[in-house]
Amino acid sequence: MNKHDLPDYLTNTDKLLLQEKYPNLEEIIIKLNQNYPVQYLIGNVDFYDCKIIVNENVLIPRFETELLVDKLIHRIQNLKTSSLKVIDLGTGSGCIAIALKKNINVDIIAIDMSEKALEIARENAKENKVNIQFQKADMLRFDLNDFDIIISNPPYVSKKEPIGEEVKYEPENAVFAEKDGLYFYEQILKKIGNSTHKPILIAFEIGMNQASLIKEYQIQFLPEYHFTVEQDYTGKDRFIFLEKNRL
Repeated sequence: MNKHDLPDYLTNTDKLLLQEKYPNLEEIIIKLNQNYPVQYLIGNVDFYDCKIIVNENVLIPRFETELLVDKLIHRIQNLKTSSLKVIDLGTGSGCIAIALKKNINVDIIAIDMSEKALEIARENAKENKVNIQFQKADMLRFDLNDFDIIISNPPYVSKKEPIGEEVKYEPENAVFAEKDGLYFYEQILKKIGNSTHKPILIAFEIGMNQASLIKEYQIQFLPEYHFTVEQDYTGKDRFIFLEKNRL
């Protein structure tokens, strides 16, 4: 490949955006040929009709997470309950919280351990004209008693699992988790199980082979909840919804 050629996998839109933003493309082409994410080069992505700013301090939002948001919106609307309090655990760029807030009337708190990620999330909320309370906090220590809906797309990739070359540029603490990627699901469900006020709805994005193992945590810590697994666009298990059984 000639060093002045843009890779074939880029869309025409990607190429035009890069050419417009970077008059001198040589350095950019080198990065692209090293599998550097084009989203970081452009500086933003479209996510559920929101413009989400991204850099190496946050995970790049995926199509699967857009589908999670879509499913969440419908489930929350079907609850037919007003004044719902929502928390997004490990918000990263803020994409989930922002997309929800733009589409439904809920109060949202979004937390993350990374101050650099929260800076991006706050900028994204401002860009999309939504009011969200962002806090620097450990999701496993934060008090979850006051929330009706708990959402998380936590790190869920096992350190043993092969990953694409482009993922090496994303923050490791947003990608990998202990216990073969299951650590945060176990700890979050355990924490909710010990809470005095339990949420109406819990929603997770998951790895495609993790549903049955997370089901075991649900049985152990929240046996009173109804457990549902749903699939992504490719038919792989990707989302879990836990709903409190209401008499």
